Amino acid sequence: MPQPIRLNDHDKDARLIRRRALVGAAVVFLLIGLLVARLYYLQVVQYEYHSTLSENNRVHVQPIPPTRGLIFDRNGVIVADNRPSFSLTLSRERAGDWEQVLDVIVEVLELSDDERALFEKRVRQGRRPFEPVPVLFELSEEQIARIAVNQFRLPGVEVAAQLVRHYPQGEHFAHSVGYVGRINEAELKGLDPVAYSGTHHIGKTGIERFYEAELHGEVGYEEVETNARGRVLRVLKRTDPLPGKDLRLTLDVRLQEAAEAALGGRRGAIVAIQPATGEVLAMVSQPSFDPNPFVTGISFKAYAELRDSIDRPLFNRVLRGLYPPGSTIKPMMAVAALDAGVITPSSRVFDPGFYQLPNVKHKYRNWNRSGDGWVNLEMAIMRSNDTYFYDLAHKMGIDRMHDYMTRFGLGQRVSLDMFEETSGLMPSRDWKRARYRQPWYPGETLILGIGQGYMQTTPLQLAQAATLMASRGKWIRPHLAKSIEGQPPVDSEPLPDIQLHDTKYWDYARFGMEQVMHGPRGTARKVGDSAVYRIAGKSGTAQVVAIKQGEKYDRSKVQERHRDHALFVAFAPVENPQIVVAVMVENGESGSGVAAPVVKQVMDAWLLDDGGQLKAEYAPPLNAEVSRR
Repeated sequence: MPQPIRLNDHDKDARLIRRRALVGAAVVFLLIGLLVARLYYLQVVQYEYHSTLSENNRVHVQPIPPTRGLIFDRNGVIVADNRPSFSLTLSRERAGDWEQVLDVIVEVLELSDDERALFEKRVRQGRRPFEPVPVLFELSEEQIARIAVNQFRLPGVEVAAQLVRHYPQGEHFAHSVGYVGRINEAELKGLDPVAYSGTHHIGKTGIERFYEAELHGEVGYEEVETNARGRVLRVLKRTDPLPGKDLRLTLDVRLQEAAEAALGGRRGAIVAIQPATGEVLAMVSQPSFDPNPFVTGISFKAYAELRDSIDRPLFNRVLRGLYPPGSTIKPMMAVAALDAGVITPSSRVFDPGFYQLPNVKHKYRNWNRSGDGWVNLEMAIMRSNDTYFYDLAHKMGIDRMHDYMTRFGLGQRVSLDMFEETSGLMPSRDWKRARYRQPWYPGETLILGIGQGYMQTTPLQLAQAATLMASRGKWIRPHLAKSIEGQPPVDSEPLPDIQLHDTKYWDYARFGMEQVMHGPRGTARKVGDSAVYRIAGKSGTAQVVAIKQGEKYDRSKVQERHRDHALFVAFAPVENPQIVVAVMVENGESGSGVAAPVVKQVMDAWLLDDGGQLKAEYAPPLNAEVSRR
């Protein structure tokens, strides 16, 4: 029997569909409700938070480094400039695996492993997040093209135009002006992170370091909109930076070149000062070096060559070189002894070629072994007679010598704006007791009287002592800055002038110095005879190695670098001093024979016109005081 055919219950099916539709609609409305609630929570409840995140991803505040101030010589010749340059920068946060990116840079530009190590060192230095770090400076057109072609392999890498410090005078002012270099970790800890945002260089040495605050300027800012890859789309707001102040130096490019030429490639130092103002006209330390590679990062090999050179080109001999002053301090000793009352201008000492302390057999030799006979003050300075100054030192005693010589700036820093200057050493009883735990001996006083022994001075200190002789004790600190944005530097701690019981004491010592150059038995009369103006000077010899008692100096038995240093200090014209020059020639042996001609060449370059005559503005005034015996 066939089965009955089952008919669909349309009402039942309709009810089922309606139930399913209601359940589905409920689920949909529930999900929509949850979505709306989530959107409400994100867009309304957490609006401030997410809008801030969005703005931070889209809008960035970028520092704009200020343009560093320029540096000129006294005549407006530029000695430190800013030169446009294309640099390769890397942002660590945008680069991802930045070490791999560095490998790609080295591969693309075909660089060395040393340069790769230098790049990594720069990137690892502390800096603000997302701040691009320059890794390579002064890109060539070919390098820029290679970077552009491989840009897809270099996330976070950009080519940026920057101003880079440049020294057009090269090595001429390497020790005085100094140079800037990349900020290192130690410097970064002591800097204001806001003031140096975006700045990667800082003054390292010389004027660049001393006047860093003035030269640096004030940082600016700009708000920029970026895409997801960090590319700048537009600038929303900008606050321009304030450039650093321009600096005019007291140095003269032409005189600096003349001084270097006078030194003739020998190791040594020259300082020229204008006595009326304390302005340093020339400052030479030879050999020198080119400061430009230090700006963008000198290679390890190139730096090692400079650092390890036996001639020490990085060493600033003017400010850091310590040498016994030798006989250059005898005029100052004479002034001190006259003022202390231990001698008079007519005091005489018999010189048999040596000096002996009472009841002591040891002989302190004069450089002239045959002796000069009876010697007065004028003759003692003119002939640089050691015996006279042994006797003078014995009468003065170490305590008074120390007191007077420190007034001339020995054993202390004398400059206004040269932070690298060392203080030297003017020994005393207390110093020796603290240093060696020994008493001071009379023989040490004698050799101190001729500028030997423990005494150590810099060429700058000798130049300042000679300046005090030229100015009759008026203290003006030597300085390199003539003006900062038109304003002269101010000495906040001026030193007191040297006050003597009788100002004639200056004249007696100065006349002796004049006789050195122009007297019949002056040690540098050959140099003085060729001058068209009157010079007051004093030679000196600084021993490098000691000579035993009774032995005589024999240059043929001494290695070149163990020979005596040659020193000379002078000022001119005598009646109206316009320039003071101090010269130190390492291992030059003869102050009068080697250093004195260098002094005259420097003076000629400053005082004489093109016709070889004394410039009219330097002529002695009609009422000029005449040196008195």
